[in-house]
Amino acid sequence: LLFVPLVLLNRRHRGRRTPPFSLLVVAGSGGHTTEILRLLSCLSESYSPRHYVLADSDKMSEAKIRSFEQKRAETFPESQFSLDRIPRSREVRQSWISSVVTTLHSILYSLPLTYKRKPDLILCNGPGTCVPVCLSAFLLGLLRIKKTIIVYVESICRVETLSLSGKILYYFSDYFIVQWPDLKKKYPKSVYLGRIV
Repeated sequence: LLFVPLVLLNRRHRGRRTPPFSLLVVAGSGGHTTEILRLLSCLSESYSPRHYVLADSDKMSEAKIRSFEQKRAETFPESQFSLDRIPRSREVRQSWISSVVTTLHSILYSLPLTYKRKPDLILCNGPGTCVPVCLSAFLLGLLRIKKTIIVYVESICRVETLSLSGKILYYFSDYFIVQWPDLKKKYPKSVYLGRIV
């Protein structure tokens, strides 16, 4: 899944020993976290440290992440991870106008966090929390502070239309992956890999 971004990062470090790649993962409540952890289970130990970002009101994801990392540490004992929280950018059924304000508030928290972590790669799959994080990373790239590769994987449940996060990040991600052929037809920039979770 992440072979292409890995090749691009390897080119940057050609002639040197391949270092670990700092990975920032945006978790979301419910199925988003389950899907993203399935993707992470396929990654090698090179993706370390892993920095997880979740909404401050998300109570379930932290337990899932800690359980996943505990099992991963059995295979990779030097595995490192961190957990950070930011304000949720949009609640379910929140009005569009108020969501603009809450998203801006979330971006204010995301900018210093993204600057502090300076990830090589961001992996996300649709929770609203990923929008301010990815926009912050995109802005740091524009300012030439840190170029981060953004990989967005649209959720398996999105068969014909993109999620709101997907509609926004379609224009900002480096790799936009969909899991259904109809979405590839509608969104030509996307990469169709079939079902990956």
